[in-house]
Amino acid sequence: MRLLLIRHGQTPSNVKHLLDTAEPGPGLTALGEEQAAALPGALASEKLDALYASTLVRTQLTAAPLASTTGLDVRVRPGIRELAAGDLEMRGDDEAARTYLQTAFAWSAGDVALRMPGGEDGTEALARYDAVVAEAHASGAGTVAMISHGAAIRMWVAARADNVDIAYAARHALANTGVVILSGSPAQGWRALLWEGNSVGPLPHTPDPDDPTGAAVPVE
Repeated sequence: MRLLLIRHGQTPSNVKHLLDTAEPGPGLTALGEEQAAALPGALASEKLDALYASTLVRTQLTAAPLASTTGLDVRVRPGIRELAAGDLEMRGDDEAARTYLQTAFAWSAGDVALRMPGGEDGTEALARYDAVVAEAHASGAGTVAMISHGAAIRMWVAARADNVDIAYAARHALANTGVVILSGSPAQGWRALLWEGNSVGPLPHTPDPDDPTGAAVPVE
């Protein structure tokens, strides 16, 4: 399956750098509406078979132009909503942002028992996202677009794509309506193809000490 994970358009809380994750959440700014309207053109080469959005208003507003252009129904699912900020909700300070992302990427690294302060843990967050991806795959759709959220997308891709590590996901914040394209399946695993239009290659190879590919090349 070809999976397009798309961050929603800009919201007022994005402008203020707030951790705004509760339902139903804000709508889009004027710029966010323009970003959503531009998505059908940006994805014109993709033959979408299914379109999903989270339960937060901003993703459904972002999905609306795509739904209108493609004729697809928007399948609203709570599983692909943003990572719940818990006690950090509506904070915009550096400490809150750092705690939020460190927790999210700890989940990507496998520390799924860690809990967002006052919120969900990694087992819960990954399970709900996995469930929606599995549903889309089971439907037989060849290409699926999911309008989701920046931190949730980065966390899930770093956890599930075999060629995206935490360092890459941490360095590459997603802009509003930024797209990560993956290929694969829940059973076989996932590989990121494009991250906001840039090709994603294999992870850097760290050779084992006994691996001859890691041996120094002799100088004549």
